[in-house]
Amino acid sequence: MHRRSRKPLVREFFEKLGYRDAASLLLSVVAVAAVAAAFLGYLANRPPTDDSDEAGFARDMMVHHAQAVQMAEIVRDKTEDETIRAIAGDMAITQQGQIGQMQGWLNVWGLPITGTEPQMAWIGHEVEGRMPGMASPEEIQELAEAPPKEADEIFLRLMIPHHEAAVPMSEAIYDTDHPAVRQLAEAIAISQESEIQMMEAMLEDMGAEPPEPMDMNHEGHDHE
Repeated sequence: MHRRSRKPLVREFFEKLGYRDAASLLLSVVAVAAVAAAFLGYLANRPPTDDSDEAGFARDMMVHHAQAVQMAEIVRDKTEDETIRAIAGDMAITQQGQIGQMQGWLNVWGLPITGTEPQMAWIGHEVEGRMPGMASPEEIQELAEAPPKEADEIFLRLMIPHHEAAVPMSEAIYDTDHPAVRQLAEAIAISQESEIQMMEAMLEDMGAEPPEPMDMNHEGHDHE
């Protein structure tokens, strides 16, 4: 029995779609892909606006990081524990560098360091006071005035919820069209999740209880 060649059927399929040959179809697919790539490139290169998620993330994370740097430098300079000193020193250097990176973005985007929107508005959770995870002025003073060994525990109990709040803040910007913003957000989330585990283990070694889990719907946190 003679079998009909499949080649004409394929050609017929292309012609029904309006293409005379596979090359025409391929060129059309390539053209669509090129347009899509160009559009994505446009989005990535277009500076974020003043009320954008990217600007909100940068501004809020800079404030959040600044307090972490402050706490880390306090304990770094007074602790007698070399491990605590190393961790605090690394946090201070890393987060200070990330603050500089975010300040650089705002400068390149032509935006001011501070915006008109309330903190956390870009994430759908406006706050008027302290952002989630942030320590109160009284807690910062307690850390500064505590003797070295006590300060170590206070530092860990303050920094754990501080980190726990920074992780979802970072994850909230993962869908950005700006690769540099996404890369920094991912780096923050990964490093701080790792540091949370390390600090919880250190508290356990001290015989101290970990702080209560962070509640993103609560401004700041209460240190007990």
